[in-house]
Amino acid sequence: FNVQPQMVEGHTIEDGRIWNLRLRPGLMFHDGTPVLAGDVIASMRRWASRASFGQTMMDAADAVEAADDRSVRLRMKRSFPVSLALANSALIMPARLAATDSATQVTEMVGSGPFRFLASERVAGATAAYAKFDGYVPRPDGLASFTAGPKIAYVDRVEWHVIPDPATAASAMLAGEMDWWEASPDYLPQLRKSSKVRLQNIDPLGGIRVMRFNHLTPPFNNPAIRRALLPVIDQAEVMSAYTEDRSLWRDGVGTFTPGTPMANDAGLEVLTGKRDLARAKAELEAAGYKGERVVVLHPADQPEVSSNTLVGVDMAKRIGLNIDLQTMDWGTLIGRRAKMVPASEGGWNMVFTGLTGSQTMDPSVHIALRGNGVKAWAGWPTMPRIEELRTAWLDAPDLAAQKAICVEIQKQFWVDVPYIPLGQTTGINGFNVRVTDVPVGAPLFYGLKLV
Repeated sequence: FNVQPQMVEGHTIEDGRIWNLRLRPGLMFHDGTPVLAGDVIASMRRWASRASFGQTMMDAADAVEAADDRSVRLRMKRSFPVSLALANSALIMPARLAATDSATQVTEMVGSGPFRFLASERVAGATAAYAKFDGYVPRPDGLASFTAGPKIAYVDRVEWHVIPDPATAASAMLAGEMDWWEASPDYLPQLRKSSKVRLQNIDPLGGIRVMRFNHLTPPFNNPAIRRALLPVIDQAEVMSAYTEDRSLWRDGVGTFTPGTPMANDAGLEVLTGKRDLARAKAELEAAGYKGERVVVLHPADQPEVSSNTLVGVDMAKRIGLNIDLQTMDWGTLIGRRAKMVPASEGGWNMVFTGLTGSQTMDPSVHIALRGNGVKAWAGWPTMPRIEELRTAWLDAPDLAAQKAICVEIQKQFWVDVPYIPLGQTTGINGFNVRVTDVPVGAPLFYGLKLV
């Protein structure tokens, strides 16, 4: 959880406000052009126009400028954790792509890392391929750890094959026809018995399952109605409905990822205490709920999300919510979720989804915790107190102060209820035994070796 230099060879800070970043020599894009300061600045601006932490950083900046082709200078209005912001999400692309309208998707994949995307070999929904980028120069120093340190490609090619049927994927793993599978829990017993397969949890932070509300329209624009669900939501019931393998999930999950520095148990009894259906019904009635229709989007093609949705909807029905479950594929759901219109006009009231554990570690990266209204993540809550505490966290002088602020954030979380956490899942990956040295933290392909 410590920020390390990657694309920069180093940086200096003047007066606590001026950040000078010096790019590593030899950085090259996959299209053969050098990575220059102008590319970095254009990419930062594009990122900042959409990402919440980027917006915060640019609001605190007086200027972002190129001192020369390898030097970027950020002049901040006040002390600000620039390195934390850039390490979280600022992905660098050529300026010719980054300078386009940020509302328009970039379809030409040009990065600068150890593998390059082979666009000509992509078959949508079926296959994608990547080749080792001979122009990549790894960092000369540091230890390889998650996304930090030297990124060395030991394999020449990586192929992704989409196999929607888990039985087919399991058979391919057991036959030695695949090297890596994000395994379905139902097939773990078979994989454990195979001498051709090694199982490993490469992501200890896992994923956080959430019930997300649309705060713009009734009934969930009323925080009391959102709070009325807290006494009936049972994280263990939601998690065990997807898999009974207790090693793959945990309950007792609050605002921040369990096991990370900001996680705490402030007010957590609202979810860990005895479930109280009568209390939830009484709170819903007292909140003024009049039987309004609640449109819930259900992605039938996503097994884990589908399971979460069906169990969560059952809990909501128990307290008297008038649920209209609308089934669709995940792609359609994502498009529908972006609509701010009322449910009667094609919008929504409730969705179930997941965030990675790295996305909920602290207030800087926690997109579901933003309370800046229509600029927030889908659901668009307005939560001035949480926004105030988030700013205080960014200005905190040390770890102890950050932790204390996160306790206050979690207390306020149960008042505002931007979403309800449903638990943490930790998936198991199956590897052909010839695959070794797999990096921990996320599916990454540099560092791993074939023996």
